[in-house]
Amino acid sequence: MKNLKIATAQFENKSGDKKYNLGVIETLSQKAANDGCDIISFHECSITGYTFARNLSKEQMLDLAEIIPIGESILKLTEIAQNQNIIILAGLFEKDENDNLFKAYVCVDKNGLVAKYRKLHPFINPYLTPGDCYCIFEIKGWKCGILICYDNNIIENVRATKLLGADIIFMPHVTMCTPSTRPGAGFVDSQLWENREADPTSLRLEFNGMKGRDWLMKWLPARSYDNAIYTIFSNPIGMDDDQLKNGCSMIIDPFGDIIAECHSFDDSFATAIITPKKCRKAGGNRYIQARRPELYRDIIGQEHESKQNVIWLNSDEIN
Repeated sequence: MKNLKIATAQFENKSGDKKYNLGVIETLSQKAANDGCDIISFHECSITGYTFARNLSKEQMLDLAEIIPIGESILKLTEIAQNQNIIILAGLFEKDENDNLFKAYVCVDKNGLVAKYRKLHPFINPYLTPGDCYCIFEIKGWKCGILICYDNNIIENVRATKLLGADIIFMPHVTMCTPSTRPGAGFVDSQLWENREADPTSLRLEFNGMKGRDWLMKWLPARSYDNAIYTIFSNPIGMDDDQLKNGCSMIIDPFGDIIAECHSFDDSFATAIITPKKCRKAGGNRYIQARRPELYRDIIGQEHESKQNVIWLNSDEIN
């Protein structure tokens, strides 16, 4: 494996406006390519928008969703990848030939679709079908995986993806700044976003506090550290429908250290060079080798009632 330069991006998407969102993806991909990046990663449903889908009927969802890989958005991503010589990861709603709906995230290079992953724990719309498998694929000799947003809160998903070979896990999100049972959680007032140029401090305090980044820091670096992986976390900035999101797109190394992070309120990206050496030296590798699965194989594999398709605003336990 060789070193890779990766960009994690954030931008303010427009609900249902795929042309606009793909235009931003193209602009940021061009800038990342000019900066020497091999890969750029965007947030969950970055092509379609996300939060507005909680109010859509099945017919509206089917109109919004695309068949992968023949849909127009995958073709456009391929065109961008060809023109800029960069690998792109982005998200959208997917439909199949039987009108089943999924939350999908794709990796596309100059030759077309490299990988597709379907979110295992979707909940924004009741017509979404959960995915049923993990996704492992290769980028320039690196084994990679994808887990979308809430999938990463179930720690078994991260460990399983690592055990399948991934040294990089792309973790696209639309998260933070929402109600939860956890202390300090809640929405951030959209007026602070509107007033961000005159008063950036008040907005940054909300974004970095327990409604946002401080919560993320309770668990996200641990996923990298425990599993000796590079975490590529991507999240939108600004208004997503009627909810404000705080960005904080970042790259975390196998030691659990943040090595790149977006701090701007603008559409932007942050970059880091990832190296195979860190994966080999990280403590997580020793912990994985020291496991004794005979002790907990039957415990972890116990049957239980899985609660799927929880609608976001009807739940106070999502974050």
